[in-house]
Amino acid sequence: MPKKFIPVAAPVLAGNEKQYVMDCLDSTWISSNGKYIGQFEEAFAAFCGVKHALSCCNGTVALHLALVALGIGPGDEVLVPTLTFIASANAVSYCGARPVFVDSEPNTWNIDPALLEARITKRTKAIMVVHLYGHPVDMDAIRAVADRHHLPIVEDAAEAHGATYKGRVAGSLGEIATFSFYGNKTLTTGEGGMVTTDDDDLAARVRLLKGQGMDITRRYWFPVIGYNYRMTNIVAAIGLAQLEQADFHLQARKNIAGWYEERLKDSPGIEMQGRETWAEPTCWMVSAVLDQTVPHSRDDVMIALRERGIDTRPIFYPMHVLPPYVESAAADSFPVADRLSQRGFNLPTWAGLSREDVDYVCDNLLDVIR
Repeated sequence: MPKKFIPVAAPVLAGNEKQYVMDCLDSTWISSNGKYIGQFEEAFAAFCGVKHALSCCNGTVALHLALVALGIGPGDEVLVPTLTFIASANAVSYCGARPVFVDSEPNTWNIDPALLEARITKRTKAIMVVHLYGHPVDMDAIRAVADRHHLPIVEDAAEAHGATYKGRVAGSLGEIATFSFYGNKTLTTGEGGMVTTDDDDLAARVRLLKGQGMDITRRYWFPVIGYNYRMTNIVAAIGLAQLEQADFHLQARKNIAGWYEERLKDSPGIEMQGRETWAEPTCWMVSAVLDQTVPHSRDDVMIALRERGIDTRPIFYPMHVLPPYVESAAADSFPVADRLSQRGFNLPTWAGLSREDVDYVCDNLLDVIR
């Protein structure tokens, strides 16, 4: 067994998390009412620079709420990057709609704006973008296409807390946006999600839908069929404490990304996610892609690192190869996403890592791929 083990991700609870949770317990406000819910929503709206932030129980239901609020339903199509976590596509399917997949562009690995127009049909009702691993998408290019076809943009910012595009914060770039606070995210509540928007009508719909459809001005009156998607006060308490430490979490990950880049960017055999001049990414997950000069498979490299006490995980399987979606995308080609997925993996990335930890990962990675 290795003497040292470095997990691929771990939460850092270095602020008021315990104090706020104990306050919930002492007050008995542990369910979907309580002061921390409103405080967290208000603070997160300010963090993103938007009018509305609406909490919910996880990032997947945040996407579902956003799509339902936009009126996405059976027979509709939504453009989705193929290289993303399956929640992005699943949320479209929950609505009875069809996700239509788009390949990545080679530098940032985000959805390729140049490929969008060819995928739009008369059934297309929205474009979903994902800021992959914390790097913002090329929003102006995507907005140009969306506006030509009168399509709203759903911004999946689950991996991009605090990232900016031309000075604007992720979560404020589309008609509606969503976040996840899962345990491995930059800001975490264990489980949890948020919907952000500047649109008053969309915010009202999300607020109505997430609470079983109960009219907020008439208790136990349900004008629509809604969902039980609310966040609890305890989760919001953790979220507020994490948000208070946002500068620490963002800076720690920026430092870690810099250490990895210093060691790996120009190393033979390794490709890293590119960065555009107009972006200030959040380093959610540092990733490495093995080029064809490396004589080992991605999986063999990951196994070798695990034997040395270094946890990694593969870059997402593209949606078009997964059983629920493979048939619908069988006629299409996604060469960039295929290459990244087959040869790429995530390296340990979380705010508690030291420079020594990163050096240990890099030393072993470079040794393993020789």
